[in-house]
Amino acid sequence: MNNNSFFSALFSGHLRFLLRMYLSGLILLSISRVLLMAWQWDRVAPTGKVLSMLIQGIRADLIMVSLWVIIPLLLIPLWKPNQWQRAWNRFTYSWAVIGLGLLIFMELATPAFIQQYDIRPNRLFVEYLKYPHEVFATLWNGFRGPFLGGIFLTIVLTILFSKLIRDRNTCTYSISYTHLLLVWPIILLVLGMAIRSTTQHRPANPALFAITGDALVNSLVISSSYSVVFAVYGMKHEAKSSEIYGNMNEAEVIRQNLQWPWLQNYEFSNQELPTLHQQNAAIARDKPLNLVIVLEESLGATFVESLGGIAVTPELEKLKNQGWWFEQLYSTGTRSVRGIEAVVSGFMPTPAQSTVKLSLSQKNFFTIADFLERKGFHTEFIYGGEAHFDNMRSFFTGNGFEQIIDFKDIKKPTFVGSWGASDEDLFNHAHTHLLEISKKDQPFFSLIFTSSNHAPFEFPDGRIQLHEEPKGTVNNAVKYADYALGEFIKKAQASAYWHNTVFLIVADHDNRVYGDTLVPVNKFHIPALILGADIQPKRISRVASQIDLAPTLFSLMGISGKHPMLGRDFVADDVSPGRALIQFEDYFALMEEQSPHYKLTILKPDETEVAATYDAGIKDVDLLATPVEKADQQKALAHVLLPSILYRKQLYQIKE
Repeated sequence: MNNNSFFSALFSGHLRFLLRMYLSGLILLSISRVLLMAWQWDRVAPTGKVLSMLIQGIRADLIMVSLWVIIPLLLIPLWKPNQWQRAWNRFTYSWAVIGLGLLIFMELATPAFIQQYDIRPNRLFVEYLKYPHEVFATLWNGFRGPFLGGIFLTIVLTILFSKLIRDRNTCTYSISYTHLLLVWPIILLVLGMAIRSTTQHRPANPALFAITGDALVNSLVISSSYSVVFAVYGMKHEAKSSEIYGNMNEAEVIRQNLQWPWLQNYEFSNQELPTLHQQNAAIARDKPLNLVIVLEESLGATFVESLGGIAVTPELEKLKNQGWWFEQLYSTGTRSVRGIEAVVSGFMPTPAQSTVKLSLSQKNFFTIADFLERKGFHTEFIYGGEAHFDNMRSFFTGNGFEQIIDFKDIKKPTFVGSWGASDEDLFNHAHTHLLEISKKDQPFFSLIFTSSNHAPFEFPDGRIQLHEEPKGTVNNAVKYADYALGEFIKKAQASAYWHNTVFLIVADHDNRVYGDTLVPVNKFHIPALILGADIQPKRISRVASQIDLAPTLFSLMGISGKHPMLGRDFVADDVSPGRALIQFEDYFALMEEQSPHYKLTILKPDETEVAATYDAGIKDVDLLATPVEKADQQKALAHVLLPSILYRKQLYQIKE
């Protein structure tokens, strides 16, 4: 190899342009980040996370640059250096210049985009390309200077960088094809690790870099190219929208959704935000109560004896007699993010992914936290695992949650499993934290999300008498999670904050949703309990949905205000027959309470529908041979179309 070492030949010869592009790209993106942070210093400085932003920014840049470089490297086996060296050099040089040009273009486009949308380029940057005439007209008429200046600087800087990475001397290094193939897997492995950027359950995503409560500041941590690439990737999850079930006039969709008895006393007069309305609390209080929501992982009615399940939740069974116990509450879906969407936002389900993960809802999307923050509440999310999982951190920080507490904040946990700190450690930390913030003269809202009841079902020894052998089963994990919950509530009841705080204990979904019917309704049946403060024992026997919980909590807390939720306030109306909205894979079901059975209208993605009944007593779904009534089909269709409309048009929010 002409007296040169193997790796010198490799990195100074065959891969020299890609390596130069790699290093240049990292430097370029870091310089851009520093300049953007300086520009937005009045919002960056208060976070106290400047160093963390810079370090995490380099980590995010490694992901983006590695993604670009790994593509030509995948082609190495197709190139024989001795035969194709000149072509390979031209290809990798061109690829490197194009990559740098794109990085430069995206960073130069960023300031104008931030001025318009208060965030780095994202999905909108790509979506608007579908309207070239309108986009060009807008740029030319409203941003002509920045537009032309950006194009000019992109060309100039790309030329400068192209000269920077090109050869100054004739390269004489070469490498044998055999040696190249031997080192090739190692290079791919290193780049793959850089792209994944974590050894945790999920690869890194933009939510991992959401380290502050300011969505704009969080977006500065990553590069604009990474933001856009990830948004495009996420758009594939939005391919399935509610229109797979059929179409309906938008005005009729809204009208159908406002027909429920509990909505008749509200006024829907906002022409821009069709579901926005004023809810006046049914309970008047001089000072609003605090709110703590304990979202229990995978705790279906399957595990609650009094709801027809097995006896592995004795603590919950004791607690149910101390507050409002929902006997017929149903989850909206089968994933944690769907449960979060329903409980925290009161949002109806769709066949697309939960709005927690979709791009248009990462900012200006209604949540309880957004609502209560405007009322002067301190708002926070407490989790024993990694808050960036399932994009939770990004969704929460962009929509009203001031503080995120996760695994890294739990000091010296006694037991750490695959999903993070045990539920005991989570609740112990949460209790200590609640004691501290309750001393302040500010109401608070805390969302606590458990994780011990999750495969591989790991929990500490010696806490419970096992329900069965071996230890690592779902039934034992549920029993442990129930034990940890019981201990937390005991501590809370003995604390000063108990008497001015409303607690909601509710599942995100059942453990496994399966069945031999089109929609296994019984696997959507979940427990929910509201207790604390002056809440008196009560049984809610009407059919309810997770989307009904937030309006009910507002009334119990003594909070009035405008919001877009169409859920039911059970304080104001616990008499009317209820309904539940269920999304199961590609099937949507509207279940209405009718005696002696519950009526279901099930919509299928081929724009057909099925009528069914559900008997909660025997947990049986009976698909009927009779055709679905037109009125029922239209009602169900309206209820699955509305959330898609509200999401796409960004109408599910509060505008001051």
